[in-house]
Amino acid sequence: MDSLLLLLGFVCMIVGVFGSFLPVLPGLSSCWVGLLLLYLTKSVENNYWVLVITLIITIIITILDYVIPAKGTKKFGGSSYGVWGTNIGLIVGILAPIPFGVIIGPFLGALIGELLYDSQNHKRALKAATGSLLGFLASSFINFLFCIIYLGMFLNIVWQNRAFLF
Repeated sequence: MDSLLLLLGFVCMIVGVFGSFLPVLPGLSSCWVGLLLLYLTKSVENNYWVLVITLIITIIITILDYVIPAKGTKKFGGSSYGVWGTNIGLIVGILAPIPFGVIIGPFLGALIGELLYDSQNHKRALKAATGSLLGFLASSFINFLFCIIYLGMFLNIVWQNRAFLF
């Protein structure tokens, strides 16, 4: 049973790392499930502090994944129309079956929102949409960084308990 949990945990880790870039796969939450599966093995002693702290970090970063692109829009001079456009575009981009929809959606949403707000100022609309794109890229980088940290924790715990797991 430990081998199955270890294998499933490792698969969750790999899916999580790829999911930090590919929107169709879960990112950091998958990595956290991988850690949980590792701690569910009989060979690894439970550490509830690690699980709770990593869960809190996962929840915060998951929320920030939706907030950062909107903040990027606002930071680059976008109006509330651009922020709403970013959020709506993110949802449409997630649901749309197009490649890179999660990148294109917030960008186009912010652009359309800003053009609805002020159809004469294309430069400002493009700047706000660029802020949305940069916010998304920053969010993806943070997600990837923590996925790599969780993967490192997973491999370290496996290495420390290799005598019991293998």
